Formats: sequence, structure tokens, C-alpha cells
Amino acid sequence: MTNLMPTDERGISLLLYAIKFSAEKHRNQRRKGADAFPYINHPIDVADILWRIGSVRDIDTIVAAILHDTLEDTDTTPAEIAALFGDDVLSLVEEVTDDKSLPKEERKRLQVVNAYYKSTGAKLIKLADKISNINDIGNSPPTEWSIERRLNYLDWATKVALGLRGVNSALEEYFDEAIRQTRKRLEDRLTDD
Repeated sequence: MTNLMPTDERGISLLLYAIKFSAEKHRNQRRKGADAFPYINHPIDVADILWRIGSVRDIDTIVAAILHDTLEDTDTTPAEIAALFGDDVLSLVEEVTDDKSLPKEERKRLQVVNAYYKSTGAKLIKLADKISNINDIGNSPPTEWSIERRLNYLDWATKVALGLRGVNSALEEYFDEAIRQTRKRLEDRLTDD
């Protein structure tokens, strides 16, 4: 990691270009939630969580957070990311990218198994990604997801987060609180029905 602060000209330029690049790549995608927000909101949220909650100031990690779903969900190639953002950013993006050739359940299993072995930057991005997804499940869940499915997601995300622990106490506390609040909201809805 370069530890280049995004407050210098090069860091700001790289960050803004990553946002533009990611927005273009995700331009026809929407989040699965009831509000169907533009997909780009998610990677921006992940980067914001890293910056604001986790006090992460490494530009490669923030840029990789913006790009974290481009390999998995768009036609972006590793060569594009390396050429535009460098090998360190590419390494982080690849590390948090699921192998879409595998069945969904296997990808989920591998996220739990491999979380502990990720680099610091990849752990930070994964943790912020899970926080963003948990917040979405609590605030704007996919309309076809039952409460039980949402609770199952929380259980799975908690298992993934176990392997990410020890990387950033502020993010971990925020994750725990997001899980607690979302679980309570969902369980309250179950008892109301």
C-alpha cells in the first residue's frame, strides 16, 4: 500500500477517476433493494465507510473499494484496472472478487473460509462491504427476500466477519452494531406478523 493521502493532488485525481470509471462500468446496474438505487451508490458507500468510520487513509484501499465489484459484476478486465490504477489496486480488487464460475453457495462458503487469510486492505474492504450490505438489508431490502432470508444473510455475514477481525476496531464495532440493529428490526417484524 502506498499510504498516499487522498488530500494530495494525485490521490484526489486517482479517487475521482476511480469513481468515474466505476460509475461508467456499473451505469446500467441497480441495487436489488426496493428503492433500486443506482449501483454506484454501493461502492461509494463502501469507500465512505472506510474513510469516515474506519479512518482508512490509504488511497489504494479507498480506490479498490470504489472498484471492488467491477471485475465481478461488469466487463472490466484485470488489465484495465492495472493500467489505470496500478498493480496494488488490482491486487486488492482481485482479492475481494468472487469467482462467478462457482455456484453461489460455494462462493459464500469460500468467503467464510478465506476471510482470515486476506490482506489488511482486502479485509477492510470486505468488512465495509458487509456493513453496506447489512445497512441495505435493514433499510431497503430486495423485495423478494423474506425476513428469514435476510436473517440468514446476517448470520452468514457474521461468519465472514469473524475472519476479518483484528483489522480495524472502529469498523468492527460499527459492523456489530449494524448487525444488532438490523437483526432486532427483522425479529421485531417477525413477532408483529
